[in-house]
Order: sequence, then C-alpha cells, then structure tokens
Amino acid sequence: MSIEIGNVVDGVVTGITNFGAFIELPEGKTGLVHISEVADEYVKDVHDFLAERDKVRVKVLTIDDRGKIGLSIKQTQEAASTAERSAAPADAAPMRAPRPPRKMGGRDGHFSRSFEEKLSHFLKDSDQRMTDLRRKTDSKRGGRGSRRA
Repeated sequence: MSIEIGNVVDGVVTGITNFGAFIELPEGKTGLVHISEVADEYVKDVHDFLAERDKVRVKVLTIDDRGKIGLSIKQTQEAASTAERSAAPADAAPMRAPRPPRKMGGRDGHFSRSFEEKLSHFLKDSDQRMTDLRRKTDSKRGGRGSRRA
C-alpha cells in the first residue's frame, strides 16, 4: 500500500522525543506523530504512551514538499471505535494500544503522604527559607545581629 494522505498504515516506533515519536512506515519511509496526535487525552510525556519498537497503526495526515510525513495515532483510535461495531477479520494482527499515563509522586518521591503531612513539610521548608532570607537581608542592611565597624 502506498503512503498517501488519509491512508491508515501500520508502523514501528523507532524513536521518541519530547515533541513526538518517529514511526518507520512501509517502503522504508519515516514519519512523525506529533505529541498532540498521540492520544485523546493530554500527553505530557510521550514515553507514558509509547515505547521504542512498539507496533502502531497510524493515519497519514500530511506529506510536505520535502517528503516529511505527518502522522496521527489519535485519529486511528477514533476510526477504530466506530469500526469496532463491525466484525473484525480473524487474521488481523492485534495492535498495541497506547499505555495509560504513569502515576507520579511528588518531588520527594513520596506517593502516599497525607495532605496534613505535605502541608507540615511545606510550612517547615517555607519557614526555614524565610529565616535564611531575613538573615541575609538584615546583615546587608545593618539590622539585628549584624556587626558594625
């Protein structure tokens, strides 16, 4: 099948960047799935949805004069949900769906701290920073605790 705008083709993820994923298409061509075309939901990190060497089904959105190919995974999922009602052929190879986003902890890596613990930690940290800031500014102004010549 030739690669034309509107066609749905199978490909393999060859590289992942912060702005999308590169997909190797039939005939040895490579296209890009922009981060906005990876999934229906907000995608902060493409690694949460795709990994290298994943087989994916993509729709060809654009082909520019320089041969750059714009692809979409999101639009094939929308088409698949409508086609899901009809019977799928038995010999069709199953395609891997994008992974759901990973649940991340806070900056310090704690996943199950209660709100009160987080608030207490924030207040202690904030108080320490304010104390340090007051010491530095007071010594520059000649306030409490500073030495005068």
